[in-house]
Amino acid sequence: MGKYSQLADLVLKGDQPQVEQVTRQLLEAGEDPLQIINEGLIAGITEVGVRFKQGELFVPEMMRSAKAMKAGIEILKPAIAGSDIPSAGKVVMGTVKGDLHDIGKNLVIMMLESSGFNVVDLGIDVPVDKFVAAVKEHRPQIVGMSALLTTTMPVMKQVIEALARENLRNQVKVLVGGAPVSAEFARDIGADGYSPDAASAAELCKQMVG
Repeated sequence: MGKYSQLADLVLKGDQPQVEQVTRQLLEAGEDPLQIINEGLIAGITEVGVRFKQGELFVPEMMRSAKAMKAGIEILKPAIAGSDIPSAGKVVMGTVKGDLHDIGKNLVIMMLESSGFNVVDLGIDVPVDKFVAAVKEHRPQIVGMSALLTTTMPVMKQVIEALARENLRNQVKVLVGGAPVSAEFARDIGADGYSPDAASAAELCKQMVG
């Protein structure tokens, strides 16, 4: 692990300048870019997820680490061109209609992108038909919906019902999250899964497409 563990450690610390420097050094030394990603950058962000769940790291640290990791990937992208970074899958994400919160959603997107997912971000205040249109257009494996207000939670159920009406429901897994949302609520509305935080969301998406 040696040469990559330093990079993983720098991602964990969220030290973007050092992540960029070490990534360049490894690349110039002729290391395989995909190996640098998997054994350095992704290993680091995976550890960040673990520590976040254990309550040792908090949202600001996690965002710093995710940013550092993305900076490393940007440096490696040209070297991988052609064999592109293998995509873990495609996810359509949005905060439902009536809800303008996006910190949690953006954090989930950062964690998903860090895990190799291709994410289509629909933004905030997303109406039912926009989710349906995005599923038709992008053909994702997963639709993720976020709500921070109890008043907007019913929109999640409306999206699931609309997907069923359009015969799209069996083509995608639907995940929900946000402060007032619970696993029980997710079951009640017919979602495929619920995640309490960004790190778990990325794990759950990996399991669902795995």
